[in-house]
Amino acid sequence: MSQQPAQVPAKKDTAKQTLIRIAKFVAFSLGAGIIQIVTFTLLNEVLHLDYWLSYLPALVLSVLYNFTVNRRFTFKSATNVPVAMLKVAIYYCIFTPLSTWLGNMAEGAGVNEYIVLAVTMICNMATEFLVCRFWVYGKSMDTNDLAKRQEQKEQEKESVLEK
Repeated sequence: MSQQPAQVPAKKDTAKQTLIRIAKFVAFSLGAGIIQIVTFTLLNEVLHLDYWLSYLPALVLSVLYNFTVNRRFTFKSATNVPVAMLKVAIYYCIFTPLSTWLGNMAEGAGVNEYIVLAVTMICNMATEFLVCRFWVYGKSMDTNDLAKRQEQKEQEKESVLEK
């Protein structure tokens, strides 16, 4: 039976650490965006599916990718994966119907589906960062093996500098 690592009280990020987290999140979100756009385009242009039938599978694939890489590299969290996934799923239970409905309305009003997709993706990236930063990973940031190794290297560097 494996034990979850104890969650230590989160240290407050410096401005530099926050900017690094944002930059990582944006970079990984661009990768997720490529996955979403390619999937959407294939379903929309090749299979000629309705907006929502193209949008939903594309969104799911991008969310799975984004969750995986941001948990490990941006937020460096050792939190319980099912709990974190549930929190992200709750966010998407709100975001997805709203964005799908607005996308269908916009497309019905003659707005190009790719403009709708781009605006939706930008809103998704901004709101998901905030949800992940403050709710999903807020108290478990910098608790995984990557964060521990980085902390150890910093302590070793400080120890050398003190001598």
